[in-house]
Amino acid sequence: MEEWAPPGVDPTKPSIARVYDYFLGGKNNYEVDRKIAEEALRIAPDAREAGRANRTFLRRAVQHMAAEAGIRQFLDLGSGLPTQGNVHEIAQAVSPDARVVYVDHDPTVQAHGRALLAGNDRATFVPGDVRRPAEILDDPEVRARLDFGRPLGLLLVSVLHHVNDDEDPSGVMATFRSVLAPGSHLAIVHFHNPGDEHPEASRIAVEAERSFNQSLGTGRWRTRAEIISYFGDLELIEPGLVPLADWRSEPGDLIRQDLTRYNVLAGVGRKR
Repeated sequence: MEEWAPPGVDPTKPSIARVYDYFLGGKNNYEVDRKIAEEALRIAPDAREAGRANRTFLRRAVQHMAAEAGIRQFLDLGSGLPTQGNVHEIAQAVSPDARVVYVDHDPTVQAHGRALLAGNDRATFVPGDVRRPAEILDDPEVRARLDFGRPLGLLLVSVLHHVNDDEDPSGVMATFRSVLAPGSHLAIVHFHNPGDEHPEASRIAVEAERSFNQSLGTGRWRTRAEIISYFGDLELIEPGLVPLADWRSEPGDLIRQDLTRYNVLAGVGRKR
């Protein structure tokens, strides 16, 4: 039976955002997305736990930026489909005047994002592709909503590993970092290949990268050095670049990410 899709959405082509949505138990996905997700679960059976750990990190990172660093404006790049604990909900719980701009190029995300933000005048959704940073930074609505002369919370949570090497992820990040004022924070979550340090995790990384590139055409499990380079001269705050579930974990997080623990790294950098 043919699955219904909103205008502009092709249910026969997989979407990274919808694959993640399936991992998180969402309903905004199609058969083609579920097939890719199930293949990923075959390679790494705790991939769903990695998805939950990803959302938990996002909450902790935004809470740190809002509550401890006093940041009141956020740019969430590659935001993905709305789910529980979105950036504006976390930040505005700390400070109701916090402003958030979400950016994604997926039409499904755009439709759901605009619906979610209806009536919230301090959060908005802007269509854009992280691979074209100048277009995002020069967008009139982005410029109207965000003051790049003040500290900004810049979020790239599970995004950069979908920027292929020939799409210049280093240059992309250099452009985004160039607009950050002192006191700004940058959060990154990235797929990781730990090499000989963790051979089983490295095997998973190689097989998962092959699968993702066959089905989605994108997905890079990079080295620790490559991931750290995306922070440029920003200072990594404690505990540094660590396995996703280890970034300021709390007893109530209840994340059981074992098999893929070293396949996803997370960190937050601060501009002095």
